[in-house]
Amino acid sequence: MTAPENWQKSSFSGGGDGNNCLELASTPTTLHLRESDTPTTVLTTTPAPLTHLLDAIRAQAL
Repeated sequence: MTAPENWQKSSFSGGGDGNNCLELASTPTTLHLRESDTPTTVLTTTPAPLTHLLDAIRAQAL
């Protein structure tokens, strides 16, 4: 499977050269994540596991 070409940068991307940020792309069933300075390395997951991860991170931040 090939990753989509509609990558979006995180809104938390800082200034500078703009090449050090998280990018996300999606298909109807999967999410693709990559770091902009290594665009050939792509993590592919579905929404449920990513939701669980983000919920756990938020719970630790409280």
